[in-house]
Amino acid sequence: MDVLTSSSILLLRLRGTSGVKPYQSLSLATGDKSSALVIVGCGGVGSSGNKYKHPTSCNLRLRNPRSSHFRKACLTSMIHRQFRPSLSKPVTSLFTGIVEEIGKIQTLGSSKDGIGFDMTISAKNVLSGTKLGDSIAVNGVCLTVTELNPSAFTVGLAPETLRKTSLEDLVAGSSVNLERAVLANTRMGGHFVQGHVDGTGQIVSMVAEEDSLWIKVKTTTEILKFIVPKGFIAVDGTSLTVVGVYDEDQCFDFMLVNYTQENVVIPMKKVDDKVNLEVDILGKYVHRMIQNYSKE
Repeated sequence: MDVLTSSSILLLRLRGTSGVKPYQSLSLATGDKSSALVIVGCGGVGSSGNKYKHPTSCNLRLRNPRSSHFRKACLTSMIHRQFRPSLSKPVTSLFTGIVEEIGKIQTLGSSKDGIGFDMTISAKNVLSGTKLGDSIAVNGVCLTVTELNPSAFTVGLAPETLRKTSLEDLVAGSSVNLERAVLANTRMGGHFVQGHVDGTGQIVSMVAEEDSLWIKVKTTTEILKFIVPKGFIAVDGTSLTVVGVYDEDQCFDFMLVNYTQENVVIPMKKVDDKVNLEVDILGKYVHRMIQNYSKE
């Protein structure tokens, strides 16, 4: 921990910390109620799970910094107690595209407060070890668990999520792919999937070949430019290998083996149905780097 002080600002660099929320006030435990720390612009893993990014540094403003009760030793002790890492709350914001189970929509509609939109999903496997605030990918969309019971969980949906994904097409009884965010010791069986859907595609053909199923999807040029043959793509949260890309038709295709067909929702869909698409993040980084290089 690095400590820098001035007459009005105290800057603490807290390495590997968690449990911190922006604008959270903390008493200095000095007995002086006028002395407090106010965190400004700090990212941390709070009680709501991955709502805040894991911090590398925090800016904290000290109220009444000239208080005679202020002692660096006391501050250091308080920080150690309040901000030490919690091994039981790992950062959870990454998926692999390996679907853990197929869940079923129980209810969906306006939230209890009438402001948002909630969706309750019955499940079994993904509930193991899941806590409020954890992340679960639903058809490839990273969502936060807001309610939990032994047989189902509830997630909230923002208007932008509904606009950007195919979740708006779901109804009670719809089946959805489910995957919990990975832990540090999880096998990476698929590829790096963030749960940040880039957009949707439309199924234009589904053709069986022996026990395999070929599926062709049409999407926008903006998404298609990041899709390459033999590259990765997440379709409804399922990590798949692209077989061919057809620029003239704005399409790409992939093949599902029999095992995959039995464990994901894609084969349950029909021609003209929408699917969520998330392209490989590496392609977007390369594209961005080339753009910046061209400007120089």
